Formats: sequence, C-alpha cells, structure tokens
Amino acid sequence: MPASQKAPQATPPKLEVLPGMPPVIDANNIYSETTPDKMSPAVKGHRELIYVPNARGNDVSIVDPKTLQIIDTIKAGKEPQHVVPSYDLKTLYATNDLSNTLTAIDPVTGKFIKTIPVEDPYNLYFTPDGKFAIVVAERLRRLDFADPQTFKVVEQVKVPCRGVDHMDFSPDGRYLIATCEFSGELVKVDVASRKVLGKLGTPGGGMPQDIKISPDGKTWYVADMDANGVHMIDGDKFVVTGFLASGKGAHGLYVSRDFKHMYVTNRGEGTVSLINLATRKLEETKWVIPGGGSPDMGNVSADGKMFWVSGRYHHVIYGFDTATGKLVAKIKGGRNPHGLCVWPQPGRYSTGHTGVMR
Repeated sequence: MPASQKAPQATPPKLEVLPGMPPVIDANNIYSETTPDKMSPAVKGHRELIYVPNARGNDVSIVDPKTLQIIDTIKAGKEPQHVVPSYDLKTLYATNDLSNTLTAIDPVTGKFIKTIPVEDPYNLYFTPDGKFAIVVAERLRRLDFADPQTFKVVEQVKVPCRGVDHMDFSPDGRYLIATCEFSGELVKVDVASRKVLGKLGTPGGGMPQDIKISPDGKTWYVADMDANGVHMIDGDKFVVTGFLASGKGAHGLYVSRDFKHMYVTNRGEGTVSLINLATRKLEETKWVIPGGGSPDMGNVSADGKMFWVSGRYHHVIYGFDTATGKLVAKIKGGRNPHGLCVWPQPGRYSTGHTGVMR
C-alpha cells in the first residue's frame, strides 16, 4: 500500500468515566499523571514531609526525610489511623477513629488547623469526581458519603460485611471495591447510585487488608494478612483469578513510580515483596528488614527513590531505597505508627487513604 494510502492508526480507547471525574489520559495506565514531573500547582509551596499517625500515642509525628529527624508532633484525637490528603490536595486529615474526629493539617506549614467531628473515621477516601468524601466507618459497618469540605453526611451506606477498611476505584470511577477484614469478604459499590452491587468471599475466609488496582485497570490486588499473600481479582466480573504467596501478614500495597512493580508489605515477617505488574508474578528477591520488623502502611516518595513505611509494632519508620531494596533509614517514632503519608505527591487529585493519586 503506498504511504499516502496507509490505513489510519487506531486511536486509544477512551473510558466513559463517572460524570465530573477528570478524564483518564491513558487507558493503559490509570496512574499516568503521577510521574515525578507532574506535580499539581495545588501543592506548590507544600513542605516535603512525612506525616506519621501514632495510633497508641494519639498524635502525629512530622518527619523530615532529608534529616531523618522528627521535627514536630501534632496532638490528634484518640487512635489516629491514617493521614489522608484531600481530593483537592489542599489539606491533610488524620483519621481519629475512637474520638470520632478528623485532625486537619496544613501541608504548607505542617501545622494543625482544626478538629472536625466525624463519626467513626477509621479511613477516608474521595470519589474520583470529587463530589463526596467517603468516611469508612469500620465498627459501624458503614460507608458515609459526605460533603468533602464540611464532612456533613449526605448518605449512609450499610455494608453487608464486618471490618470494612480499605478500598479502590475502577478506572472509570463508576464503582469501588472495599475490603472487609473481619468477615473475609470484599464488597462492590456503585459510586453514582451508592448501592451495594454484591460481595465476594476471599478463599479460605482470610483477612483482606489493602486493595489496589493495577495500572492497566485489569487486575485488583488484595493483600490478605491471614492467607499470607495477595489475591488477584477481576473487578468487572467480581471473581478471584489467582493468588500470590508474598509472605506472612501481607498488608499494604503500593505501585512503584515507574509502574513496573507493586510493593507488598509483609507485616508478619518484616519484608517487602515485589509483584511484577507485567507478568503478575512475584519477583524472586524480597526486601528484608535486618533483625525483623513490622512494615505496615506508607507510600513512595515523589521522585520514586524511597519507599517509606511505618513499623507498626516496632514503633519506627522504615525507609527503603527502591533501586537497591536496602533499608537505608530507621527512625524511632511514636507508639504504634500506622497509615503514614508522604507528602507532597504527584498527580491531579487524591482518592484518599495514604495518598492514592490519579
């Protein structure tokens, strides 16, 4: 065929996203807008810090990742579980589970702003259209859809499971899947109608923790602390498609900045496993904490060079070099550090937790 008569190239498929949600730029990589060169103007002037909620200390430690020192401590409510960036990236919230409050923090100054009454905020997420905050009321078995500025509840969605705690959203933002830790189940919810679409048991009952969707949107990974590994799920069909034995107490899931790996924190054995996202198989090597540890929740640095994670039962903060897998920082922290937030992060908006960006 002459060059002038070449067949037109197929255009990449476009997702029909939840109305009001920013468009998906690359259907093959829903995290395409989270590369280090894509910092939002909204985070200009934000201090590069690590915010560590100490569940038993009732406070938040502020860590300077350059000096590896705790530079400040913010008093929070009772049992802060996670530090969560808002959808618009302008505020950080510590979720004080047992005092029914959020502690709002200014990411420009790293200082306390105010306390907000919110019922049972074990975790906090935001719908991809920015319309709602979702307060994960674990002990009340609810997902509370609320105004993302005032946190006034618009609708309470009862979930048919126990221990709802983590979630992620489909590539088009139209549904979410949440884990239910205490009943060993997953629950699927339509975002627009806020209706429960179904639930799915994890094999053997299990104790599902964090959940994260792959860059191509085809596989959902579910860390299972009881099964000592990661389930793979087809979200559209809502079925289990496989299992990866990552290690004892599999807990947190984080996509590497180059989108090649999923980091899995194995809290029960003091290691981090790497899932190859192209092959959907485990890499042979693990990152090992010398002498053991309890890596829990965290995030990757904005440049992707460090993976920071709380040491839940060792009262420390771990820093791994992502190029070598070596533990290069171990900072003494508060009591039972949990869902730490590395901030700022690249991306257009936050869907919550410890900084899940798109």
